[in-house]
Amino acid sequence: MNATTTLPDQKKVGMVSLGCPKALVDSERILTRLRADGYAMSSDYAGADVVLVNTCGFLDSAKEESLAAIGEAITENGRVIVTGCMGEEADVIRARYPQVLAVTGAHQYEQVVEAVHQAAPPSQGPFIDLIPQPDIKLTPRHYSYLKISEGCNHTCAFCIIPQLRGKLASRRVDAVLREAEKLVAAGTKELLVISQDTSAYGVDIRHEERLWKDHPVRAHMTDLARELGQLRTPQGETPWVRLHYVYPYPHVDAVIPMMAEGLLTPYLDIPFQHASPSVLRAMKRPANEAKVLERLKSWREICPEIAVRSSFVVGFPGETEDDFQYLLRWLEEAQLDRVGAFRFEPVEGAAANLLPDPVPEAVKEERYARIMEVTERISAAKLAGKVGSTVDIIIDEVGEPDEDGDIGATGRSQADAPEIDGAVYLRNVPATLAPGDFVTAKIEDADAHDLFGVISRAR
Repeated sequence: MNATTTLPDQKKVGMVSLGCPKALVDSERILTRLRADGYAMSSDYAGADVVLVNTCGFLDSAKEESLAAIGEAITENGRVIVTGCMGEEADVIRARYPQVLAVTGAHQYEQVVEAVHQAAPPSQGPFIDLIPQPDIKLTPRHYSYLKISEGCNHTCAFCIIPQLRGKLASRRVDAVLREAEKLVAAGTKELLVISQDTSAYGVDIRHEERLWKDHPVRAHMTDLARELGQLRTPQGETPWVRLHYVYPYPHVDAVIPMMAEGLLTPYLDIPFQHASPSVLRAMKRPANEAKVLERLKSWREICPEIAVRSSFVVGFPGETEDDFQYLLRWLEEAQLDRVGAFRFEPVEGAAANLLPDPVPEAVKEERYARIMEVTERISAAKLAGKVGSTVDIIIDEVGEPDEDGDIGATGRSQADAPEIDGAVYLRNVPATLAPGDFVTAKIEDADAHDLFGVISRAR
């Protein structure tokens, strides 16, 4: 009688991913590696043999959110491994939750995988399934984050990213382009280029050249952007390529013509953080002497449709009312398209904690309310100016028919990055519309953050 061998059930791993898109990419890479080692993924606590919590440790509020997530995972499952930025504070985590199985730091993929192997040894080898599996994505199929480097060389007074993630470590340019090509071939319609400092890409490796498609390409933001602009989907479409975390170094000017040519999405995410020279000096911000307003004007002359997003900190130690008024006036002149504002929050280990003249919490709140009022007014006026125009849209979600059979959809214009910017809400869309489709919409209405319209034609 022939004996048969029954394979044991696959061990299952759950994942809770917190923090920024860079951490989300880390989570995708960890899960991809674990699946290659024979693990399955669990969508809930109950079905997981072990749960990974990828933490954020940038602000005290983010640390508390991370600790709460660890606590929930322990309560619901009990077998928890902690990784990510807050993993650098293992003593804090273990003091609160001594039962965690292991703690590792940011982008320590090998250590995380080893910890999972120890906590829940793989029950199947990686070669059971002979069909190659695609990398795991935690974002929708039609957009993907493309991380080009880790770490940062800056010493901003309010930030501890270099302590958490180390100095700048750029990826090989051919490896980045190979990943981008693979993502687009698999259905990605929008690439979101991320790092701690996209403008500094390649500085640490002296902008080394690598062969790509039979020609040399430097590890430099402008070379990378130009090559990404050559990618095409299997349907022959040009995917959107969106640049995030761009410091306004002089060479950034070189990517604006690429936006005007349609090679890049006309969008720049630049973390200005403030405008007052005295506050910028106290923050130890790079490029704080750049004539940003003049460059914004020049960029808009070259590429009128460019959208610029930024973030600002209010209530930084020593920020006076004059400093804050300077920021408000600067914003009125800059007319940025998308703005996020944050109240200054001390972070353990940050140099800013030692600065004199802390701003009272009540003043922070009052300034936060004022900056949001100004930026919302600017945004509302800019979006109102789009009413009556036609705008290219990428579809994120298609709804169910209502009682009249009408179907609505949510998408984004090129001025809107996922998760952080506004949306475009479309009415009466065809039932055949799907996430990732490109359409052109006639804008019928707007509010302070979003647009509303109807499809004028599919692309």
